[in-house]
Amino acid sequence: MATQAAFLAGFSQLAAQPGRDRAVAVAVAPAPGPARVAVAAVGSAKLGVKAGTSRTAAVARLGVRCRASLIEPDGGRLVDLVAPEEGGRRAALRREAAELPHRLRLGRVDKEWVHVLSEGWASPLQGFMRDDEFLQTLHFNAIRGQDGRMVNMSVPIVLSVGDAQRRAIQADGATRVAVVDERDRPIAVLSDIEIYKHNKEERIARTWGTTAPGLPYVEEAITNAGDWLIGGDLEVIEPIKYNDGLDQYRLSPAQLREEFARRNADAVFAFQLRNPVHNGHALLMTDTRKRLLEMGYKNPVLLPHPLGGFTKADDVPLSWRMKQHEKVLEEGVLNPESTVVAIFPSPMHYAGPTEVQWHAKARINAGANFYIVGRDPAGMSHPTEKRDLYDADHGKKVLSMAPGLERLNILPFKVAAYDTKQKKMDFFDPSRKDDFLFISGTKMRTLAKNRESPPDGFMCPGGWKVLVEYYDSLVPSEGSSKLREPIAA
Repeated sequence: MATQAAFLAGFSQLAAQPGRDRAVAVAVAPAPGPARVAVAAVGSAKLGVKAGTSRTAAVARLGVRCRASLIEPDGGRLVDLVAPEEGGRRAALRREAAELPHRLRLGRVDKEWVHVLSEGWASPLQGFMRDDEFLQTLHFNAIRGQDGRMVNMSVPIVLSVGDAQRRAIQADGATRVAVVDERDRPIAVLSDIEIYKHNKEERIARTWGTTAPGLPYVEEAITNAGDWLIGGDLEVIEPIKYNDGLDQYRLSPAQLREEFARRNADAVFAFQLRNPVHNGHALLMTDTRKRLLEMGYKNPVLLPHPLGGFTKADDVPLSWRMKQHEKVLEEGVLNPESTVVAIFPSPMHYAGPTEVQWHAKARINAGANFYIVGRDPAGMSHPTEKRDLYDADHGKKVLSMAPGLERLNILPFKVAAYDTKQKKMDFFDPSRKDDFLFISGTKMRTLAKNRESPPDGFMCPGGWKVLVEYYDSLVPSEGSSKLREPIAA
């Protein structure tokens, strides 16, 4: 009970801000499906729960409300922008897109954003941002919904056009344009369009807090993009597929909610990964589930949710990371009965505290009411200086204060390290700090590249083998100067 009380008190301390009494989590209207219990601890620093307090007393003092539901999507409903097959709408939209005179060709990142928008990860957005939404996102990290409420939206989701195409569209007075892939195949139609200036410097400065050269997303998606942005309502012809052997993991928010309901989940806790998973991550996830059970939840379900869109060149590719996740489940490091592994389709900005709000907000739309956040979430090294780009603690602090995320429980990382005495990953104990070994991501990659074995218990054997195989695949084959292709997923 002391652990439970400390856990509850920790939520209150995270959410509390001077002069601001806010809810740590708010239970909402019932969702379809089996009854599920969502617990909402309401209050601020005034609430303190002492260690040893009984659950009944703790609940009474915290003002916990129980409602049967998964957390409500932003805006009250989950947006679905894919045309239905019923009634011939999908076929009609495909014909229209083929006949429209103006066609916007998507790059890789643009297509990933179409995927994100189409499935409702960015609910309540109905398409690529118009000027008002773009400005609200840049300056407020939130947008105003149709009901007048502000919902979190911290990164711009926009589509650029060049000057020549902008002039042609405006000269024709077009209000609808086709959206096509790199092979000129119709993907969607953008309607009620608005074209406005793409102020790249302002966008970069406000999203990343710097305009230093070398920001991966900027180089991939902004530097060479058009000088205009085009926003409008998006209707997607059919679900976005990649045909890379991983589509079965790309569950939409609606599909995830259906799966959580099928499992009778009464809490969903999400953990985003863009790096290889090791036993320290597994320890954190299993410990979180244990603490949720101690709080009174009956069936908390874990959502390990690796990011599946654009990542920088030195990150381990998605197909290899998913192989690692498969091994983690196969070897019982995580319990398959209480774990749903899926891919989050968003591209990665590496925009630190700004971007981590987007990561958290999207998981609300997928049904998660708890979000695990670690050190320097969505951060990276400064591109031109020998330091981190962001303060390592700012991400979790910003999440506890961010507008529109009041309903989400933020779970800070507990520091895990390799215990040389017990020969396993464990939570760091400062009273015997010399017994612990911290293995950085850089060190882990170096060991794998050199085919050196990590300490016993650092990573499941199958997961480590996958990581070594990946780095082996980058070594030029004998008699060839080309890199070996990664094994197909």
